[in-house]
Amino acid sequence: MGEFSAILATLNGILWHEYVMFALVGTGLLFTVWSGFSQYRALTHGPSVIRGVYDDPNDPGAINHFQALSAALSATVGLGNIGGVALAIALGGPGAVFWMWVIGILGMAIKLTEVTMTMLYRNTDDPDNPHGGPMWVAEKAFERKNLGGLGRAIGIVFSVMLLVSMTTGGNMFQAWSVGELTEEYFAIPSWITGIVLAILVGAVIIGGIKRVGKVTATLVPFMCGLYLLAGLYVLAVHASDIPAIFVLIFKSAFVPTEAAGAFIGGTAASAFLFGMKRAVFSNEAGQGSSPIAHAAAKTDEPAREGIVAGLEPFIDTIVVCTFTALIILSTGVWNRAPDFAFSGPPVVLQSEAGWQFEDSRVTGDDWREGDKAILVVAAHHRDGGFDRHKLEGRIARNADGYFVSWEPFVSDVKPRIVGNGLYRTYLGATLTAKAFDSVTPGLGKWLVTIAAWLFAISTMISWAYYGEQGMVFLAGDRALFGFKVVYCMLIIVATLGFIQSDTDLDNIIGVGTGVLVIANIPICWIFGYQAMRAYKEYVGRLKSGRMGPDHPPPSLDDLLSGKDVEQ
Repeated sequence: MGEFSAILATLNGILWHEYVMFALVGTGLLFTVWSGFSQYRALTHGPSVIRGVYDDPNDPGAINHFQALSAALSATVGLGNIGGVALAIALGGPGAVFWMWVIGILGMAIKLTEVTMTMLYRNTDDPDNPHGGPMWVAEKAFERKNLGGLGRAIGIVFSVMLLVSMTTGGNMFQAWSVGELTEEYFAIPSWITGIVLAILVGAVIIGGIKRVGKVTATLVPFMCGLYLLAGLYVLAVHASDIPAIFVLIFKSAFVPTEAAGAFIGGTAASAFLFGMKRAVFSNEAGQGSSPIAHAAAKTDEPAREGIVAGLEPFIDTIVVCTFTALIILSTGVWNRAPDFAFSGPPVVLQSEAGWQFEDSRVTGDDWREGDKAILVVAAHHRDGGFDRHKLEGRIARNADGYFVSWEPFVSDVKPRIVGNGLYRTYLGATLTAKAFDSVTPGLGKWLVTIAAWLFAISTMISWAYYGEQGMVFLAGDRALFGFKVVYCMLIIVATLGFIQSDTDLDNIIGVGTGVLVIANIPICWIFGYQAMRAYKEYVGRLKSGRMGPDHPPPSLDDLLSGKDVEQ
């Protein structure tokens, strides 16, 4: 496990180098300005499209705008909103929330661009099973420039990266989070959760995009409504704290956040890093994944579906992620006091493996063997000059009761225990659940567990469809049955306990997200001008009233070639 964690950490560091983040922010700024702040159009025109004002059953595609949005949102509004936000705050501090907002707003323009590109190049030869996504954009767009071989190669690279991201963030992170949460609250072994999830997801993905669209159109409104209503209750209890929390978020985005309780301190740079990573993971802007779902929408207007897609980062990040962040920050679980006080601190001795803390005896009947715990210790300085570190341990049991066996701690400086006790390890969704529990005991246990199951199932369903389309591009329809079997097996594998810490969790998500961003953003740079041309042509007709049956849209060839079309 140590070598696996080291490999993940190395890959994560490469994929999320600061230049990659700057490129992503720059892409969002570019398309925001180029489109004339299309965020406004998404928020004003998008709802009318979703309500069906412009629907035409004779348009090419398999599902309506609302179903397409729901299918894409089911992949984005998931455990990234419950567990990913908690992870960002635990590692980066409150300032991470500010950078999530920034990416959410810029992501609206990126989503509009990448979905419009996909709609320009999608394949609707089979009306019941349309194909689209960055891989088809690359192949067909380069083919128009007599560079079909290059386009095919880029499409293959994207499809492979899509499968990597599907495996890590779209599948295994979801299954692991639900398994961890269910085991924490109900003592049900995580692998049993994995089996149940695999059966439920498998039953849906067999039916293709139409079944996915129907299931997600039902699940997404229900699960979002349930989660937001409960969140409003928690925020109402802490209403007086909310203004100060917003001040803390803005302040921590630009200056270091001091260590306190379970939080070991964070710099503005770490807030930027983890806020960016979790926002991109949550709303998928720049990944090129959600255009695959939108490609199935019934429409003959590419930019119209792009405008609908622009709503996704707003709903996902600005609304749902903010709710989670405010709940965690207002309840104080992110920097809580020790969960268990020592009768006496453990003795620290030096060994060949590093500094070794003696086992810590714990009391109470709510411990389980294998549970994880942490100590906060002061030792050598790390990023930003902070000297706090987390020392991990595991609960074991002998004839005298429960105790924590601590991992060796490597440092040139003898570590000193900070505080008078240890902390239970609450990763991702479990931390969010504890925030709800702190207001009303049992609320997090039931609400967050139910929400996590719904969010995870919907996300895994949509990502299975994304992976299917990647497999179709790589190997054709003949590979789909085997793909679905492997996909469901990975759900079970994820619940077998190989993720050990919040760092491992961040690395797994980061690798999956990073490979897609690096594969997709260059496609946006090369062919984004075509999406901008189509979008501006559409908005021009919308403003002048040249929209509807009496004003048919221009041909795709006219949009791609840049000819002026007068309707």
